[in-house]
Amino acid sequence: MRDEPRHPRHPRPLGTDAPVPEVWTGRATNRLQWVAAVAGAGFMGLGITLAVDSPWTSGIAPLLMAVIGCMAAGLLVLFGTLAFVHVEVRVDEQAMVVRCGHIGVPRRRILLSQVVGADYLPRVTPHEWGGWGYRWRPEKGKAVIVRRGEALLLRLNDGRTFTVTVDDAESGVRVIRERLRPATPTDPAGV
Repeated sequence: MRDEPRHPRHPRPLGTDAPVPEVWTGRATNRLQWVAAVAGAGFMGLGITLAVDSPWTSGIAPLLMAVIGCMAAGLLVLFGTLAFVHVEVRVDEQAMVVRCGHIGVPRRRILLSQVVGADYLPRVTPHEWGGWGYRWRPEKGKAVIVRRGEALLLRLNDGRTFTVTVDDAESGVRVIRERLRPATPTDPAGV
């Protein structure tokens, strides 16, 4: 049985001798979020069923409240979870862009000129951040957490931090650090 690479976009980790790619991409997925999305769809189905074929006999106001409640809860759960089923991180010469979900919203763009450092975090859990999704904690900064595992952390020039869980985060940190290094006279980019 042959071992398959863990990260198809980066079949081997970027070592110090490997050239830095022009564009680095990383991705993380949380399949457990699909369970919550199905529950949201179920609430919406219940709301539709109540509205169309209801044996409700206690009046229109309670029926209307039940239908609206089921539909609102279903939409909130469905779209709230689908937005964080996966995250994609893209680092180029100018910025790091984080896109969430299938339509890429929420989206965060951080210019590398605003970054003073990048660190690799081997294990981040949703519990430390208060759950999945786009998170903010005054003592920790902002984060996009879609699953437990490795993450990259950016230290910004205003003292804040931004963390994102992503596969192959160590390579992403290396690429960002290379982009942050000042050009030297011997470096062709500095000439």
